Parts: sequence; structure tokens; C-alpha cells
Amino acid sequence: MIVEYQPKGVCSRKMRIDVEDGVVRSLEVTAGCDGNLQGIAKLVEGMPVDEVIRRLSGIRCGRKNTSCPDQLAKALEEIRDKR
Repeated sequence: MIVEYQPKGVCSRKMRIDVEDGVVRSLEVTAGCDGNLQGIAKLVEGMPVDEVIRRLSGIRCGRKNTSCPDQLAKALEEIRDKR
């Protein structure tokens, strides 16, 4: 299932997440810190959704209350909770 998520409170503008059988198959992020987000995308590829949420939830970016990794966790929580 491919889901598009619009992050809030961060530099990135869109996340396109492919989740199949509870596993992140791919992640594409529009805008934001390109190198870091490419790295995150490669690291979460093949990882169970619950593990990504556990590892990334609550990460902050500077003085912001959230971050791109935290927003990814929120997106995955929404996907998981809809199932």
C-alpha cells in the first residue's frame, strides 16, 4: 500500500511511503535535508513498521517539537492504526 503523508512542522513537504505486510518497502521524501532523508529512507527499507515507530518517535529537530523522523513515525502510526 502506498500512502502519501504531508508532514507538519518540518522542512519536508511530502512523504511517499510504501508499506506491505507491516514492513516499510520504500520511502521517498520531498524537500527537507536531502542527504539525511535519503539515509533514513535506506535505513528503514525492509524494517517492520512497529520498529521504525519505536526508533524514530519523539526525535526533535533543533528547537522544534518534531522532526522528519518523528513525522515518519506519526505517518506510520496512522497507517498501522487504519489496518
